[in-house]
Amino acid sequence: MFFNGLGTAAPAPRYTQRESWEALQASAHFPRLQPRSRAILRKVLCGDNGIAARHLALDPITEVFDLTPDALHARFARHAPALAVASAGKALADAHVPPAEIDAVLISTCTGYLCPGLTSYVGEQLGLRPDVFALDLVGQGCGAALPNLRAAEAILTAGRARRVLSVCVEVCSAAFYLDDDPGVLISACLFGDGAGAAVLSLHPQAGRRRVQWRNAVSSLAPEKRDILRFSQKNGMLRNILLPQVPRIAGAEAARLLSQFLTDQGINRQDITGWVLHTGGRDVLTALRDHLGLTAEAVRHSAAVLSEFGNLSSPTVYFVLERALKDTPDGRWWMSAFGAGFSCHGALLEVSP
Repeated sequence: MFFNGLGTAAPAPRYTQRESWEALQASAHFPRLQPRSRAILRKVLCGDNGIAARHLALDPITEVFDLTPDALHARFARHAPALAVASAGKALADAHVPPAEIDAVLISTCTGYLCPGLTSYVGEQLGLRPDVFALDLVGQGCGAALPNLRAAEAILTAGRARRVLSVCVEVCSAAFYLDDDPGVLISACLFGDGAGAAVLSLHPQAGRRRVQWRNAVSSLAPEKRDILRFSQKNGMLRNILLPQVPRIAGAEAARLLSQFLTDQGINRQDITGWVLHTGGRDVLTALRDHLGLTAEAVRHSAAVLSEFGNLSSPTVYFVLERALKDTPDGRWWMSAFGAGFSCHGALLEVSP
């Protein structure tokens, strides 16, 4: 399977972490929090956490304090289709493929729910054919891009489609929450909104760098499910994020890669590029430590984290897009992880 086109999109409003802190201090919600909670917010938003700014579907930023189920759902329903369409449109243009030539569309999200799903709205707005195979994928959290891409590969190799449109979109601001739970507070300081998309086929696109999906592997650890997941409270999504996430993410990502390389008979030194979901500064540090990587190797993941925060499932599309600008050809490793606890990896082969 080849990536014929890539596209990413984020909301226009961009807020620095300092601006988020100032808005929070001025809100009516801030005095209701415990002193420890206020200290956590200040540390994350004002300290060196690897994030300079985030793009959020909030205009003005004070919309974030409208914490009702109806307001959060309306935010997702308004912005998720628009972001998905924007990223998909860029991917189609990058691939020089008209919408009518897409045979299947797969869309992943975890930050909201629509029925009919996002594929209905995206298909309509992009002008996809009425007979397009449409699949909505939910509940896979930050790691959703790789299962999405594996499903696309299965459809293509089965001969059920010639071109597949893969999309991941998250409106994380539709799941922001404020209370005295440290994980909930930290989540509200780390996540941003965005979408990524890829046009995929069994044939490379002429006149462009080849990115081939060679093989993939996944691992589920249900016993670790409660360290990273969504719950529901008062009719609203509520992110559960425990302190051991960085350590577990780093260890699981390293174990998955090691097992894959052994099974495939590939030397670790043969990996020349790294397309990693970031999580946050501590997660990226844990990935570096467990995978034995330099700052240079993870520079694209760090750059995406700095500019956008944790975008959840679209992150690897943003990182791949940047990596293609200057990373040498060869074998690249793409990795993402999330709710479940799930960890996914894929071997890409990049050539002129």
